[in-house]
This record gives sequence, C-alpha cells and structure tokens, in this order.
Amino acid sequence: MSILRKMSLFNPILIAMIVLTTAEWAEAVEYEGLIEPYVVVDIGAPAEGIVAKVVVDRSSSVKMGQLLVELESSVEWAAMKKPKTMADFDGEIKLQQAQLALAKRVYDRIKTLSGMSNHEKDLAATEIILAEHRLKKAYENRTLAKLEMKKARAVLNRCSIKSPISGVVVDRYVSPGEYVNAQPLLRVAQIDPLRVEVIIPAQMFGRILPGMTATIVPELPIYGEQTATVTIVDKVIDSASSTFGVRLEMPNAEQQMPSGQKCLVRFEINENADEVKKVTAQIIRHRKRN
Repeated sequence: MSILRKMSLFNPILIAMIVLTTAEWAEAVEYEGLIEPYVVVDIGAPAEGIVAKVVVDRSSSVKMGQLLVELESSVEWAAMKKPKTMADFDGEIKLQQAQLALAKRVYDRIKTLSGMSNHEKDLAATEIILAEHRLKKAYENRTLAKLEMKKARAVLNRCSIKSPISGVVVDRYVSPGEYVNAQPLLRVAQIDPLRVEVIIPAQMFGRILPGMTATIVPELPIYGEQTATVTIVDKVIDSASSTFGVRLEMPNAEQQMPSGQKCLVRFEINENADEVKKVTAQIIRHRKRN
C-alpha cells in the first residue's frame, strides 16, 4: 500500500489538502507541433467533359453541397427532355381507360340478349381482358419513362460538381473551356475544426491520453493561446526516432486561424491525479460503510 493510501485511510482532511496541492505539482511539458486542416479533399469530376463554369476561386469559402464547377451539359439536357415529356403525357392511359369502359358496356349489353351465341359473349369478355392489359401496359410505359427521366437527370447532375465539405478553396486547377477527365479540379480544405499534429518522445508514452486538453501557442502571436483536445494517440512507437504521434482537435468556428503554421503544444501532466482520485473514492466508500 502506498504512503498516500495509508495516510488517507486515517486522515480524510489530509487527502483534501493533497488534492488541493496536487494541481500545483503538475508538470508542464511543451513540444513543437503543426496546425493542419481537419481534412483536405481533391475534388474531381465524375464524368469527362468540357468545363463550362468555375464559380469559386482560391481562398473562397464554401459550404457543403455548394456548386463549384459546371461542365458543358447541352447533350445531357437534350437526353432528359424526351423521357420527361413521355412521363408527363397521359393520353395513352386515358385512351385505354375509355376503351376498357366501352368493352365493359358492350359486354353488359351482349350478356342480356338471348339471341347472342356463347362465342360472341366470349369475344366480348375477352375484349375486356385485352383492354385491361393495354391499360396496364400504358401505366408501365409511363413508369419506364419516369425511370428514364430519373436516369437522365442523374447523368445531368454529374455535370454539376458540388463541395462534399465546408471549408475554403486551397487551389484551383481548371478554367472554363478546359477538357477534364481524371485530374482534380479543385482542392478544398476543412478548417473548422483544425488538427494539431505533434511528435512526442517515447518516455511520455502512457502519460498523454485521448480526452486530455492542451494549450496551443501559434507561431503568429496575434491569434493568442488556444485550447485543443487530444483525439488520437499512436499505439506504436517509432523505433528509429523513439517517438510517437499525437493528434489534437482545435475549434475554429470563425475560421480566422490559418492552418499550416507551427505551434507549441503545452501539456499539463499531473502525476498524482489518478492516485488521488482512487484514494478519495476509497475514503468516501469507507465513511459510508461506517
């Protein structure tokens, strides 16, 4: 049993004093880091074609789903007009509905006449069945036209390239009139939140954990100190450099903090924090039992 545990079991006031002074014993360590965008995306075209319009430029702020680039789409527009027109037409359906109604009226008259043969009655009944099938075929044709229109609209939408994230345009690679195939059109970076990457010596492994907070001091002093939260701690130490990587996440709601700058990452390492928490919990349980 540690000295801290032995003392706390007999003197609850002493543990309270230790809790108050532990924070003062916290060790501050600093490491060099790099502020980076949260994610960087090279945006390409889903189909080859000629660039008709580029609606953003470098450093433009963009929202998720915002239009960035339009490809020439006259052929796609034309391909959508026919199925759209066919889907809107209902003349064939109304014609078949009228023929079905006529076939039913004829059959109703024929079956009441005593002089009509069974063959003639069968023909009239069959005409009803045929009219029903023709009407069903008309509905099916309209459904197929709607599906063709949906397909044509999807092809047309591929000519409009939209942003998959909110952020800023880092680079613009194309201009109107250029032919594009597989090359990227734009590079967009998400800068809210920002990522902070830092390399830490191996002897600190296990002392920096996900969820910890750190103070970020950017190299540009006008942005002041910021607070970031550890999100990733590498589980493998690099044997060549005897270091491991840590990633932090830093809010940047106003998108004022530029990425790409160096920074200092300051951690407050409290060696006794876990011990104090365990002892305090034991004292509380002990006092409840007694």
